[in-house]
Amino acid sequence: MFFNPMDYLRPMAQLGRIAAEAHTVIALRMAGFAGIWPMHPDEAVRMVSEKVEAGHDSVRAAMVAGLNGRDPAEIAMAAIRPVRRHTRANARRLKDESSVK
Repeated sequence: MFFNPMDYLRPMAQLGRIAAEAHTVIALRMAGFAGIWPMHPDEAVRMVSEKVEAGHDSVRAAMVAGLNGRDPAEIAMAAIRPVRRHTRANARRLKDESSVK
């Protein structure tokens, strides 16, 4: 297998998007805990439990990709997808909660 650094641009771009969305989520949650942004009362419990779920899904996806003979860039993307799904959903949900109350 020939190593091509360009294969890693997509995983790196996705990690950048995760970082940006995570910063948004952290900021909105901090504002919610401070009482200046509307937030569901169970957000603290959700914040912890979703990390376990995302981590489990990420490890499982990476293991399946590896066992199926995928190359390292594809294994990285498999591991990134579940985490990205959670960060994207959280950012959208927390932004939309401001219009609920």
